[in-house]
Amino acid sequence: MLKNNTSVTDDAGYNQGFRETPSQKKRIERRAGWMLQEMDAPVGKTVLEIGCGTGYLAYCMAQKTTMQIVSTDVNPTFIAEAEKKYKCSNLSYQTLDFKTAKEKIDVRFDYIIGNGILHHLYYDMDEVLLTLKKMLHPSGKMLFMEPNIYNPYIAAIFKHKKFRSWARLEPGEMAFSKKIIEEKLKKAGFENVNITYKDFLLPGIPNIFITPSIVIGNLLEKTPLKVISQSLFISAVTNQKG
Repeated sequence: MLKNNTSVTDDAGYNQGFRETPSQKKRIERRAGWMLQEMDAPVGKTVLEIGCGTGYLAYCMAQKTTMQIVSTDVNPTFIAEAEKKYKCSNLSYQTLDFKTAKEKIDVRFDYIIGNGILHHLYYDMDEVLLTLKKMLHPSGKMLFMEPNIYNPYIAAIFKHKKFRSWARLEPGEMAFSKKIIEEKLKKAGFENVNITYKDFLLPGIPNIFITPSIVIGNLLEKTPLKVISQSLFISAVTNQKG
């Protein structure tokens, strides 16, 4: 039987992220940086993270900005670990089931972010995107990194039953194509939709390969081979009327 020891699992045994190896932490640090580059962040702006896991993405961002960040996850065990490991004065954590989020959060945010979260809600995406709009200020922005179905490894684990089991995927998970998520965002009324192919750094590679992988990946992102990157970097803005 195939074994997978690279993932962090929830109480049901499903994969909810990768273990914090040096390559995974570097991967998260880079993603936090990309998101911050897409933010206009004067004092007073607010950020909501959906599906924070053990909290490292929000922590990386909180250290580099004065924005107030609320980092959430459905799993209270993950939230407890995040509160213990990754503390920052402008960062708070909250247990939240996104499926009921619009009923439990009565404030709006300037930014909503997530790393590998939307694909868990793939088959409810139309409703999910409308919920995100309701949770954003007018002209607010969503920023998500999501698995790219055109990456050979990702295609294998999402499309084949045996590999889905090995990767401990939830029944409702499915990776995106650029075309599909772009169409759904526009249908939901988002504007300035921008989706780029991003990242070739694998989360579990040996330390010696981290820097070469980043260098090679940066070069590949400038070529037609970018379409097989690990992820899609998704950016979209609500309209002025909210």
